[in-house]
Amino acid sequence: MATSEMILDVTDANFADEIEKAPGLHMVDFWAVWCGPCRLVAPLVAELAEQYHGEGLHVGKLDVDSNPRTTTRFRVMSIPSILFFKDGALVDTVVGAVPKTQLEEKIKKHL
Repeated sequence: MATSEMILDVTDANFADEIEKAPGLHMVDFWAVWCGPCRLVAPLVAELAEQYHGEGLHVGKLDVDSNPRTTTRFRVMSIPSILFFKDGALVDTVVGAVPKTQLEEKIKKHL
């Protein structure tokens, strides 16, 4: 469901390499196909991926139904949940369909 070529498809198998071992700020959208609010947030995530490309933000999407191990590990109970990782460490979380400005505040705070 990645709507931008700048969005990484994050999975249980590649999470450690792509997010935890990679330097910089990573924003990971935990979503599911059946989730209405996730569809509302998806275009915002894609816009932010393009807007902050080259400025140090890396964006990924993780399908919670296909990747239960990572979903459980980070205790994602509600979706959409957008988790922010800096240099591999979880630094922030946003739960629910929120305005783009709220996500931008988090990005700017951690960049």
